[in-house]
Amino acid sequence: MTAKGAQRLRRQLEELKTVERPKIIQALQEARAHGDLSENAEYHAARERQGFIEGRIATINEALAIAEIIEVEKIDADGKIVFGATVDLLNLESEQEVRYQIVGEKEADIDQGMLSVTAPIARALIGKKEGDMIEVNAPRGVVEYEILSVSYI
Repeated sequence: MTAKGAQRLRRQLEELKTVERPKIIQALQEARAHGDLSENAEYHAARERQGFIEGRIATINEALAIAEIIEVEKIDADGKIVFGATVDLLNLESEQEVRYQIVGEKEADIDQGMLSVTAPIARALIGKKEGDMIEVNAPRGVVEYEILSVSYI
């Protein structure tokens, strides 16, 4: 996991523990005050939300406990694409440029350009350098990319 990814998870964990958990406790107390819990939809919704939050807290705690934190800025891969690298690509068919950082599965977020190391495009990129071409099997067929730049930021 990248250091930035670990920090993001720690912030999310803090938010869950200090904001979301107290909100749920308050919602459960209010729902209990309404009487019969067997037919209380507010109570059941709050219990379901509590289960989700507690599960997420446990998942983040476990991920952080076993994570090997990589400081991307200190990587010296001689220009090769490795875990943590930020890569600018050109889709040769659409002429669209995209930027991805290759990160761990727990921190991946495609909308933020954070690509899981296990994703097909990331696997195709590992070991390549600036100027290389790659082919990726996508749902709509093979997509070709040119690697425009590689950085460790």
